[in-house]
Amino acid sequence: MEKIFSRQSLYLLFIPMAFLSACYGGPGDSGYVVPVYVGPGIGLGTIIAVVVSWSRNKSILWAIIHGLLGWLYVIYALLVPKK
Repeated sequence: MEKIFSRQSLYLLFIPMAFLSACYGGPGDSGYVVPVYVGPGIGLGTIIAVVVSWSRNKSILWAIIHGLLGWLYVIYALLVPKK
């Protein structure tokens, strides 16, 4: 049986759907969002980016750079296979 969707196309479909579903409040939601202050610190995207970068490159410099990029690098690492 053939694959209907490749792995990359499934990621490209899933990410926007997850983002849009997180933005929708549901029935009875007034649409008003209370702003929340998020202080400085290390987020989940940074941690995942550093771990993935280290496992792919074994370089501290690249791990720091990819940690600054956070979720952008995580998505890139999912879509682009390691050479």
